[in-house]
Amino acid sequence: MSAAPEPRPVTVWSDLGCPWATLALHTLRTTARERGQDLLIDHRAFPLELFNHQPTPKFIVEPEIVVISAHRPDLGWRLWAGREYDYPSTMLPAMEAVQAAKDPSVGGLRGSDELDAGLRHAFYVESRCVSIPSEILDVAAHCEHVDEKALARALERGAGRAEIYEQFRVAQGPGVQGSPHLFAPGGYAVHNPGAHVEWATSPDEGGVPRLDRYDPSWAGELLDLLSEEERRPGGA
Repeated sequence: MSAAPEPRPVTVWSDLGCPWATLALHTLRTTARERGQDLLIDHRAFPLELFNHQPTPKFIVEPEIVVISAHRPDLGWRLWAGREYDYPSTMLPAMEAVQAAKDPSVGGLRGSDELDAGLRHAFYVESRCVSIPSEILDVAAHCEHVDEKALARALERGAGRAEIYEQFRVAQGPGVQGSPHLFAPGGYAVHNPGAHVEWATSPDEGGVPRLDRYDPSWAGELLDLLSEEERRPGGA
């Protein structure tokens, strides 16, 4: 008997240090798991620090964590509880590792997504500095579909960096609006799904975000669309 075909992937453009992207991915993964539906995610980098020419500021990330956690306490997020000087100044190494893990010899798309989820959990829940190789590889060691030794060798060769910069060039075009932006078969393209958020004033002026509403039903609708696309002639 032949193996079941892989589902068609959802392409997610995001920054690993973006709370809104992490919320969207958590919602999508959790909904798929609750439905028993196979889900494949192809991660693309929307590297905020390359766009902004600076590390993503902690004073922007933490208010977003607070307002999101108030709506979704099940996330288990907390404000940075590690030493202040251990707070990641860059997310590029972690995002490079996610790209490097796509290599079939390392983990493929499943391994890449497991690593992305593990790194986000390490940062948002465990306050770990995921910008250093030892933390990245420790997370990889707990991913079912990732060969952490193969990943270590790949990172030594610089795997993932060229992909990040190529994706950065693409993300500067009009097709990708920000982190997160999700694309799926059937013409689905949505930026920051489910979140109705505004900043009252600029974060540089001490403003905080206001999350008026978060509707997680978008994830079920997207998964329904994927199921429909797979049933179409020529689908996965």
